[in-house]
Amino acid sequence: MDLSDLDSVRSFARGVVDRGTTIGLVINSAGVMANPLTRVGPGWESQFAINHLGHFALVDLLMPAFDTGGARVVSVSSGAHAISPIRWDDIHFTRREYDPWVAYGQSKTANVLFAVQLDSVGRSLGVRAFSVQPGSIITPLQRHIPRDQQIEMRWIDGDGVPSPEFKTPAQGAATAVWAATSPLLEGRGGEYCEDCDIAPLAKEGAPGGVAAWAIDTDSANELWAYSADATRAKVN
Repeated sequence: MDLSDLDSVRSFARGVVDRGTTIGLVINSAGVMANPLTRVGPGWESQFAINHLGHFALVDLLMPAFDTGGARVVSVSSGAHAISPIRWDDIHFTRREYDPWVAYGQSKTANVLFAVQLDSVGRSLGVRAFSVQPGSIITPLQRHIPRDQQIEMRWIDGDGVPSPEFKTPAQGAATAVWAATSPLLEGRGGEYCEDCDIAPLAKEGAPGGVAAWAIDTDSANELWAYSADATRAKVN
């Protein structure tokens, strides 16, 4: 499945639903980061399209297959959501200069807002949703960031060894697995999680936490409406 291609998402989802599969868990972890400006679909900026709209369409189309006795959807966000709220006046960078990190931050904010609203609309159907911050991990996600820039940002040293603050891929996956399976989250939803726990509201000067704009219910509702209009017009 190619998340940048809604026909591909539609084909995959219909195959799952048509097989009669019952889904108890979806982890939306695929994505791109800080890549050069790329247009997909009807001119969408690729990071917002792949990291958010593709996942929105996938979950929307899979809804008939969710286990009504209890299903969870986990959206993998990032601490980079603190870079930017949703840029309602120019989501796809058609009028302003493209900044790959602002675009990435916006898409990660969208992941959190999606979980907030999905939990709100899905809980009556037995679907709960969470977003997670996996932590900093050196993986192929950094493919678009030059090595010298990674050294300058102290992500890696001159030998390519990650900073001690970075997690291993297994450690990075832990919070998503926890959010997907932990009985401690029974009856809860819409939460932003980090380090296998529910994260607090971010405070200036303190590490971690979730930015207020990423859990704003009005923004979550607005993003849901925008995403439904954008993807359903192309998918259904």
